[in-house]
Amino acid sequence: MPIDVNLLKEIAEVAGAPGHEQRIREIVLREIKPLVDDITIDNMGNVYAIKKGKNEKRVMVGAHMDEIGFIVTHIDDEGFVRFHTLGGFDPKTLTAQRVIIHGTEDVIGVMGSKPIHVMTAEERTKPPKTTDYFIDLGMNKEAVEKIVSIGNPITRERGLIEMGNCVNCKSLDNRLAVFILIESLRALKDIEVPYDIYGVFTVQEEVGIRGANVAALEIKPDFGFGLDTTIAFDVPGSKPEEMITKLGDGTAIKIMDSSTICDYRMIKYMENVADKHGIKTQKEILTAGGTDTAGIQRMNPGGAIAGAISIPTRHIHQVIEMANKDDISGSIDLLTNCLLELDSHDWEF
Repeated sequence: MPIDVNLLKEIAEVAGAPGHEQRIREIVLREIKPLVDDITIDNMGNVYAIKKGKNEKRVMVGAHMDEIGFIVTHIDDEGFVRFHTLGGFDPKTLTAQRVIIHGTEDVIGVMGSKPIHVMTAEERTKPPKTTDYFIDLGMNKEAVEKIVSIGNPITRERGLIEMGNCVNCKSLDNRLAVFILIESLRALKDIEVPYDIYGVFTVQEEVGIRGANVAALEIKPDFGFGLDTTIAFDVPGSKPEEMITKLGDGTAIKIMDSSTICDYRMIKYMENVADKHGIKTQKEILTAGGTDTAGIQRMNPGGAIAGAISIPTRHIHQVIEMANKDDISGSIDLLTNCLLELDSHDWEF
């Protein structure tokens, strides 16, 4: 089924660094308002989209709204801005990039560093550090300080384009999951579901799964699904055992990551649902990196029966993240049908 690329573009491009998710939250609220029975927002800024079911059990689905970004830490005498990272960055990916500082107004800056022409031989061979970079706004200190203050969030500047059967943009991690959860709620709008669904658009995942932890404590889910991107290292130079997933091979059913071992009952259930509905899937084992699934599974008395849908994505945590449209569509289908059929499975040990 074709996906709504225009909506995905809006969701992916909007700013939302950890702890500063206001703009993406407004889009989420606009889209989910006609789709669910109730909407609440907690003190941290998590959005709960609640659809009532026939029975009392609760299902939590987590999709984090935040994207990796930066925060302003210093403005020097020449007007150059120093920053601290919010989330995990490979420093070399900062080279030659544009960013947006969200001060009293949005202002474009560029990531600057020492030109190769004046580097020593030793400096040329060393991998870069984030502290090697500064943000150049093309203004002097007085002009910068009229707009920018210590603590302002910074996001990366890169629009969404279509490439073949793929989409490419900054922040597909994890705006793909935000899009998938919205579209799944849309598909379920006029359908009776077995259990109460709490679709939670969480905050601050990139700095430690903070929003999902709080949300799970509030909901106390019986069942849970994490939604997030995962590594597709199916590129030149990769070994088969390093690929994790491959673009176009289907949405991925998580087996484990560094923060979660998914419930074997949920894995089996998800595989059965995929087989029943002809949804193409692959298995995912991510040995480094965690997702909201950890909070959903554990931050709850007795825990939740939890699993995760992972969207294969190339070039993760860069501004050129790439995902296959068919994998995205399959993720919507898998989540929608998993939510519809939870009461049909034998959940005994």
